[in-house]
Amino acid sequence: MAHNPDKSEKQILKECVDQELLSALEQLREELGADVVSKAEKELLAQLRREISVRLEVAATKKAAARNARPKVKPKVEEEFVRFSLMFRIQHIVLFTSCLLLMITGIPLKFPNSGWAAVFFKFTGGVAASGGIHRIGAIGLIGVGAFHMIYITMIKDGRHNFIQLLPRLRDIKDVFNNVSYFLGISKVGAAFGRFSYIEKFDYWAVYWGMVVMITSGLMLWFQDTTMSILPKYFLDVAHEAHSDEGLLATLAIIVWHFYNTHLNPDNFPMSWTWLTGKISNEKIIHHHPLEYEQIIAERKKSTGGNGREHPSSEAREEWK
Repeated sequence: MAHNPDKSEKQILKECVDQELLSALEQLREELGADVVSKAEKELLAQLRREISVRLEVAATKKAAARNARPKVKPKVEEEFVRFSLMFRIQHIVLFTSCLLLMITGIPLKFPNSGWAAVFFKFTGGVAASGGIHRIGAIGLIGVGAFHMIYITMIKDGRHNFIQLLPRLRDIKDVFNNVSYFLGISKVGAAFGRFSYIEKFDYWAVYWGMVVMITSGLMLWFQDTTMSILPKYFLDVAHEAHSDEGLLATLAIIVWHFYNTHLNPDNFPMSWTWLTGKISNEKIIHHHPLEYEQIIAERKKSTGGNGREHPSSEAREEWK
């Protein structure tokens, strides 16, 4: 075959490949029939489109994670990922309900002589009634704390989340990366997996707070028993620890946790993940790009390379 001297080698190669493909297709049409070949062509094109779509999506995610921003190329299909199981969400609801009861009734008990506390006690039936409500919240806190120990040791979902929440050296690096990014020193912020260092801090702060609050609270609740075992100054220490840790926990929840979870511009006015357990693909790419990459990789592996047609293994387990 004569070649045009003005054409590049790449163009010539492309023409040769195209002609060979066309010849092969014509031969297949003669041997197998036009209908069979046309059907095979459509299937191959569909698979190729899916593969290209997945690869573009993963590439966009990596690019977005590198500059700590939303990707310019968003996934074409709106999808939600199961982030928290039903059991996880129930624990969280019981926990924050108990904490709200404890905060609402505990702060006035810390400042009983203030004018606003007097108004509060008037509407709740007095100090004794507020103390009773406070103990109801304490029972909820103790119950969810005890169940959570079972959850993270005996239930697969709990063990998985607990392992992901363990502090790692990467968390320290992420802190420095983010601080550098916020100060304009670095152009790249931290990219997070399932849990960021902020979420890990929240989790372990609750752990520490529950140990202090439950231990000191039980000592104050059963003062006679405490005094029969320990000297009085232990009760005084318990009172101060319970009072101050309660105020610290209240400020941490309202100022730190509420802002990061709900009042942050990315989530305002509220993130509904605590109730639905789901997160959109847009938010998971932005907030947890490394987890998203892992889900897509596992999905491709479990579906034989097609990462778009079936939910992730984690989502399938949740929906069973």
